[in-house]
Amino acid sequence: MILEAINPATGEIIKTYKPDSPEAVSEKIQQSHTAFASWRSTPFAQRAEWMEKVATILEANARPFALLMAEEMGKVVREGMAEIKKCAWVCRYYATEAEAFLKAQPTATDAKYSFVSFLPLGPVLAVMPWNFPFWQVFRFAAPNLMAGNTGLLKHASNVPGCALAIEAIFREAGFPDGVFQTLLVGSKAVDTVIENPLVKAVTLTGSTPAGRAVARKAGECLKKTVLELGGSDPYIILEDADLDHAVPLCVTSRMLNAGQSCIAAKRFIIHQAVYAEFETRMVDQMRQIQIGDPTLDETPLGPMARADLRKELHTQVLDSIEQGAQLLLGGVIPDRPGAYYPPTVLSQVRPGMTAFEEELFGPVAALIQTQDEAEAIALANQSTFGLGAAVFTRDRARGERIAETELEAGCCFVNDFVRSDPRLPFGGIKASGYGRELAAFGIHEFVNIKTVYIQ
Repeated sequence: MILEAINPATGEIIKTYKPDSPEAVSEKIQQSHTAFASWRSTPFAQRAEWMEKVATILEANARPFALLMAEEMGKVVREGMAEIKKCAWVCRYYATEAEAFLKAQPTATDAKYSFVSFLPLGPVLAVMPWNFPFWQVFRFAAPNLMAGNTGLLKHASNVPGCALAIEAIFREAGFPDGVFQTLLVGSKAVDTVIENPLVKAVTLTGSTPAGRAVARKAGECLKKTVLELGGSDPYIILEDADLDHAVPLCVTSRMLNAGQSCIAAKRFIIHQAVYAEFETRMVDQMRQIQIGDPTLDETPLGPMARADLRKELHTQVLDSIEQGAQLLLGGVIPDRPGAYYPPTVLSQVRPGMTAFEEELFGPVAALIQTQDEAEAIALANQSTFGLGAAVFTRDRARGERIAETELEAGCCFVNDFVRSDPRLPFGGIKASGYGRELAAFGIHEFVNIKTVYIQ
């Protein structure tokens, strides 16, 4: 098997990569284990110094890295540079906060002295997706390396250049050999890596089927997992919402990364009192978004990452129309090279339709009309997914109540679009996975939370 990087804007093969042999993979895992023996006792100050250097390298090379993402998976360069900036942020955040997060916590008991300590586990395998090829990796790497674990990256097969670039960044920053390594392998090799006794835990960001497969294998091996999976995020637009504020944010969330985000707005559940106006405004704003070359600064919307993903999305759109949804915008594959798909709006979507039941991983908005708040909440929760959700209302207390107590999701926002932040835990429930990344919660996922009791 050869790994191919294919430019989704042209369909041309950029470069081919020879995958690591099983022997090479075993050797890298052994190197990760060997490095862990000394890395776990490296002072926090030294880890932080190297992690700060990673952030500096990222910032100094933001445009080349953004162009690499554009070339391999079609992200527009403006969004790519923002992604690199966010990666630098998470590196600096954990360089500053990790030691405090992992400081032993004295606890009063019947013992003369007892406390809880947080100790690294060892090599952690990260199975990462293509849609945010730098951010997803650094979201895992920054906390885990600062915790004293070592990292093994199995990246998506269509972004091998990004995978190797990330490994090179850690090497350039001064991290010791073996602390962070890329495994150039396909998905079929993941089970073998998980089975290796030197690998202590697994984290995956990706589809729900991929998460189930990894969880199944990790469960057989009794290894801890964190899974961040798909989403069909509902955005509730109540009758008192400020549409001047809400519509642009909804469009931004739906179209970010060409709609290829687990936490993108996907189902817009709109009160009947403002449905017509919201629909008109969303169509008008999405119509202005033009597809183009992702390497140009002025391009707002690039191609989807792969032609097969576009085909799958288009089938979902056609199925929804056949089921009764109304096509208001887009829905036609452009007659041009590349995996482009236009901004698309489906109206009058209802439960049972493909656009309601499945995740639309591309630039397609599904508009759903509702009679009142109670029905809106019920429709929002009527999903196998539970990653993110948002509610728009002028009544802040009302929005806070709905977000905190009513919506079934791991990340709920009021009057803003859902996004991750290093300072807040990130993750989902139901078929969107389990465990948390980021903040103190994230760095505690892959450590031994150890009780020490002294009498």
